[in-house]
Parts: sequence; structure tokens; C-alpha cells
Amino acid sequence: MKKKTILQPLTSELVRKLWTKTYNSQGKPDWSHIFPYYHEDIVFEDSIQCIEGIDDFRALCERLTKRSKQLTMQITSMGSSGEHIFFEWIMTITFRKNPNAPIYGCTHLTLAPDGRIIHQRDYYDLWGDIFNAIPWFHKPYRRFMQKNFG
Repeated sequence: MKKKTILQPLTSELVRKLWTKTYNSQGKPDWSHIFPYYHEDIVFEDSIQCIEGIDDFRALCERLTKRSKQLTMQITSMGSSGEHIFFEWIMTITFRKNPNAPIYGCTHLTLAPDGRIIHQRDYYDLWGDIFNAIPWFHKPYRRFMQKNFG
């Protein structure tokens, strides 16, 4: 019989500690210590995808690790209310051939009754932040966005 690990309840402080450990300054991220905090029925959403289930979520994390040379995250603010935890962050991705690209965003975690993360929604402007790192492209992109959407 497999022994069940008892997890500390997720709080803003524990989330900050776990995420800081996940996205370190020594290279690629390691999610192994945080996966137990995710419910097997996790729904993860961001601006480009919706992933359902822990196996697909783990695969998503693995793809992100493979695409980048280095990935770091700085948490700039946090808050919580009941089963909701929110935090703002700056994630810096070093791609294989392109310069560092800081991405600014925030995460909303919803906890299940058992205290594990059942829903995660990340909010960010992926293309705008990445295009800012490409000197010849960021100004035309911003002009296009302002002309057509601003």
C-alpha cells in the first residue's frame, strides 16, 4: 500500500516559496516538488491553451523546459482570499537562439476542497513581451497593435 504524503496547506507564503524554488537561477525549472500540490483533475489555462488533467499538465511543463535554455521567475506581489491565490510575476525566458525575453503576468490559483490546485489561469501578453526583445520588430508590432486595437 502506497503511503500518502501529507502536504502543508497552500498559502501565499508557501506558494511564493514553492514557485521560487521551481524557477531558479541555475537554469531549467524543476516542478517535481510542486506537482503533488496539483489535483489530478487540474485545469490549466493561459492565453494560448487549455490543458486538462495532471498528465497533460506535466507534459506542458516538460515542453516548456525543453524549449528554453533558462527560465526564471520573480514574484512581485501576492494576495489570497479563501480558496483563491493570486500573484504577479516577471518570467525571463532564455531561448536557444534569441535574446532573453521577460514576460510580465499574473496567476490565479483556485484550490479544491482538499487544498490542492484544481484550476490555474495565467494571464500575460506572450507575443508583445517576446517581440519587445527583438529590436527590429518591436516598434512595428506596437504601432500595428495601437493602430488596430488601441
